[in-house]
Amino acid sequence: MKKIDLVYQTMLAELGQRSMDAAWTGDFPAEGRFQRVVVKDKAYWYFDIPDGSGGKSRRYVGPAEDLEITQRVETHKRQKDDLLARRRMVSSLTREGGMIAPDSMSGAIVEALASGGLFSLRGVLIGTVAFQTYAGLLGVRLPAAAILTGDVDIAQDYAISREVEDTLPPIVDLLQEVDPSFRPVPHRSGSVASSAFQSATGYRVEFLTLNRGSDDYIDQPATMPALGGASADPLRFLDFLIRDPMRTILLHKSGVPVTVPDPARYAVHKMIVATRRRTTGLSAIKRDKDIRQAEILFEALYETRRSSDFAIAFDEAWQRDPAWQEALQKAESSMLSMEGQEALGRIRKQGNKEIGISDGSN
Repeated sequence: MKKIDLVYQTMLAELGQRSMDAAWTGDFPAEGRFQRVVVKDKAYWYFDIPDGSGGKSRRYVGPAEDLEITQRVETHKRQKDDLLARRRMVSSLTREGGMIAPDSMSGAIVEALASGGLFSLRGVLIGTVAFQTYAGLLGVRLPAAAILTGDVDIAQDYAISREVEDTLPPIVDLLQEVDPSFRPVPHRSGSVASSAFQSATGYRVEFLTLNRGSDDYIDQPATMPALGGASADPLRFLDFLIRDPMRTILLHKSGVPVTVPDPARYAVHKMIVATRRRTTGLSAIKRDKDIRQAEILFEALYETRRSSDFAIAFDEAWQRDPAWQEALQKAESSMLSMEGQEALGRIRKQGNKEIGISDGSN
């Protein structure tokens, strides 16, 4: 597996810091522009924001003689320059550095949700869009066949959603800023609550949460107070996936700060969920992608000297209960390719050695 040059890994780290700093100054978006307007011989500052259809909305800011406002105008100019610099960095990272940019729809959706406060409210980006960020996190080039997607999956812990005492703007409004055709998808249970939203082209955004009870509740959407009116589908094994998530950057436009699962946990989780997919239709396609992504991460984690991370995650899953053990054994024996089995054996052997677990213990 080809590694990404250290120069670009360093550039990603710098982009991450600058993007996260910029996220704190969202009152006056970088795409907007301050305008000095004179009315009856007195100057005022206004802020114009493009509305996406060739027009603009204008917001009053205050008198030009206000020194605090003038300082804000100067700061915005520097931020705008930084925005252009960050866009050039994203372009270099994806065109020359071998890192991965999401498709424009996925990037725009995650950007809209991030701007609405999703990751501040401890949402976690999961699924293939999250997998795309692992090229930068691990410093390796990922095969294109494993990164194609037509959806965005978001997870949030129910307890967090209940306790943060804050909420996103209405989810459907955020999504319709990207594509006005987004609509709530009727839930399969018949509930009036929606955990998924879909555009006219079939692009799907789905919200998931931890399964807090038995499998009897899997088909019932959970009310999520922090998700702007969206509910979430409870999913087994999700608590394992989103424990101890990581901050990184989605390489869309000037960089979008996101939170994603630890890649070692992601690899183990994909092994488990692949065994629960049906073997026909779309489920079979998703199962094959699950396995392919897990195998890629076995190799990537091994080559970047993170075998111990994988061994710790695998051992935690193994110790959960017999159902988890059965799923891991099934994935290894009947779903991984021969190369995948070899890669799994290699990373487990090295990782177990590093953390002091004998090869026969699990």
